[in-house]
Amino acid sequence: MQPFDIVSGSAAPLLAANIDTDVIMPKQFLKGIDRQGLDRGLFFDLRFDSSGEANPEFILNQAGWTDAAFLVVGANFGCGSSREHAVWGLKQVGIRALIGTNFAGIFYDNCQRNGVLAIQLTEAQHAHVATVVSVPATAQITVDLPQQTITLTNGTLIPFEIDELRKQSLLLGLDAIGTTLQRAGQIREFEVRHLAHNPWLE
Repeated sequence: MQPFDIVSGSAAPLLAANIDTDVIMPKQFLKGIDRQGLDRGLFFDLRFDSSGEANPEFILNQAGWTDAAFLVVGANFGCGSSREHAVWGLKQVGIRALIGTNFAGIFYDNCQRNGVLAIQLTEAQHAHVATVVSVPATAQITVDLPQQTITLTNGTLIPFEIDELRKQSLLLGLDAIGTTLQRAGQIREFEVRHLAHNPWLE
């Protein structure tokens, strides 16, 4: 998993509330046996018109945000079904972090497990960031995970909170399995002790 440290790029405002996982990754893109092509499926019904051409009204198709590294999203982003494909699609188009006020629980966990930083701000902080990035000329920001700050183009620092375990996993690029394997030695020691006291288990 790609580690997250200090990342700079443009932030695109996608501020509608309750954008669910079927909007993020429509069901027709869940048929494959691998993760290929999910970049095409991301926000498919918003990004493309009925003829398959890019919809100029959608934020990620507009100058200044076509290569966005961040999305500033509305409340309850990622609600709906638990499809992990939604996060995989975000990663495939280069989204490194989501900035909102709150996220659907399972989606929030899926982000952390797949290396996408989900930042939860206060309403006032979020409104300020959304206003600034809604203009292409000021849409460039820097997210510093070690310092837990967002830096806007005018130098304003926006602090954010994150659980320490989630932070360390993202900094090291570790998913749940990788985090567990950091304690491989302790696990093996436990197995030896446990089998010594319970030999019938072998």
